[in-house]
Amino acid sequence: MSVIAYSISAANVNGHQFKVSINIPKHTSDLLTLSLPAWLPGSYMIRDFAKNIINLEVTSASGSAVEHNKVDKQTWQVKTTGQAVKVEYLVYAFDLSVRTAYLDNQRGFFNGSSTFLQVQELNDLACTLDIIAPEHLENWKVATGLPRETGTDIYQFGRYRADNYMHLIDCPVELGNFDVVEFSVADVPHYLVFAGRHFGDLERLKHDVSKLCQHHIDLFGEAPFAEYWFITNLLADGFGGLEHKNSTILVASRFDLPNPNKPEELSDNYKTFLSLCSHEYFHAWNVCRIKPEEFVPYDLSKESYTKQLWAYEGITSYYDDFSLFRAGIISFEDYLTLLNKTMTRVYRGQGELKQTVSESSYDAWTKFYQQGPDAVNNIVSYYTKGSLIALWLDLTIRKHSQGKYSLDQLMRQIWLNHGKTGIGTKEQDFIDVANKLSGVDLSEQIQALLHQAKRVPLTELLKEVGVEFTPSGYKSLNGFVGEKQTNYQPYIGALYAQTPQGLKVTVVEQDSPAELAGLSVNDVIVAVDNIKANEKSLNQLLQHKAENSKLSCHYFRNDALISTQLKVINSPLLAVTLTVEEPLKLAQWQNIYAS
Repeated sequence: MSVIAYSISAANVNGHQFKVSINIPKHTSDLLTLSLPAWLPGSYMIRDFAKNIINLEVTSASGSAVEHNKVDKQTWQVKTTGQAVKVEYLVYAFDLSVRTAYLDNQRGFFNGSSTFLQVQELNDLACTLDIIAPEHLENWKVATGLPRETGTDIYQFGRYRADNYMHLIDCPVELGNFDVVEFSVADVPHYLVFAGRHFGDLERLKHDVSKLCQHHIDLFGEAPFAEYWFITNLLADGFGGLEHKNSTILVASRFDLPNPNKPEELSDNYKTFLSLCSHEYFHAWNVCRIKPEEFVPYDLSKESYTKQLWAYEGITSYYDDFSLFRAGIISFEDYLTLLNKTMTRVYRGQGELKQTVSESSYDAWTKFYQQGPDAVNNIVSYYTKGSLIALWLDLTIRKHSQGKYSLDQLMRQIWLNHGKTGIGTKEQDFIDVANKLSGVDLSEQIQALLHQAKRVPLTELLKEVGVEFTPSGYKSLNGFVGEKQTNYQPYIGALYAQTPQGLKVTVVEQDSPAELAGLSVNDVIVAVDNIKANEKSLNQLLQHKAENSKLSCHYFRNDALISTQLKVINSPLLAVTLTVEEPLKLAQWQNIYAS
């Protein structure tokens, strides 16, 4: 049986270059087309991976040069007359994100979509991949979801295989002297891999992550993979993740992991990391296998537009935090605090009143993934507002079915109808299942949530399950946390980051005192009321100023010093506080009904 044989090696670790070779077998085409994707699933932005290819060469079996031409930014044509050829090139790998590739003398990493050229005419041909151990680097291992060929043991350099090109690029690879923890859930082996120095309690992490995995497998009824890999690159500071069918690549801070000296502590950073693990694992079903019809099959050469990302990222975002509670890792009060923050992120800006969640999904390629300084005021996130729509669906289905069904059954049915069959979803598919489970026609209400720029009506639904929704002021000047407003809380309508020069503005809310004073994103505030500005001093100063005080404000825009008047007002009710008022009603929401 013919296969396309890929190999990858470290050509120059200090120069951050991988060497890739592709042995293409005899075929029936006179002309072969080689290309790299322009983007990769789960990250909706044109990445132009081919910009990192260096010195592409093509030779015949005898070693003679074969004519080839570059026809666009990511595509080459090779005149082969059907003969076997060998393609070789270098890949510059110096990106610490989850999307592309990285290589130095400490670790290596690559996503196949940024590394391996596709032979378009042989797209469905099986592939092998030889991962070659770098010289002079001892104790390096391999972590990947790619199947291992006979003779290659787990963590070893050697030969791996893929069913076809799409399978090859869906299994990223980590190289280095990483730490790994193994555990099993539902008889499926799982691997927690950590690259980079850390001080985390890995046994506790294994215990908590295994609970999340069990929750998600129980919800969908099965694990659709033979093994699963959590591969985390730990940095001084960082956050992010990218899903794949049987693995995820994560970036986190080395101090996000649980502290072994504080076994009872559940820090905010650790909760955030667990939520990230939960989110990406849920994607193994919801987006890796259940997909919008526009992604079946993927066209990675150009943008693929869909209005359904609210379901794929929004529903996943609802479950990522909620599952921490349902798996017994956090308390319900802790979950409500996380939900407070999500709601506040949606409600604080006016973007949700200007852009629908369907439009947000469709415009992901430009407005969401390339956000401008106006984002908080003019767009809405299909992650956060999508999660509120998921909450609405969950509570509404539970209400109308008298607690018999929930969003769990909706996702289980979508999995059976679409994930297992490979049939892409339409918006109407989610509506039809919601209608069937609830026993009433919710079509008009759901369509309004998706296609109107209005707030998600949750107050009454939450009240029915014993939770009070209260519009609140901000607890601090520079954060998303709300607090019931019982006294004066100063507000200027800007968020900022502390820098050595002053407070660098990161967000300016529409119609806020900061906007009216002329402040803009990237301005650096150096003094307020003739007092040097830092986060602590500004907060203390404003706490001592009366409501509606007008204070002098000096800031730099580029290198020009500008003076203005900044008014301080009482915090508007743009944040959210959720509190349990009737505990006996909580079971209507908390119970797990997936079966």
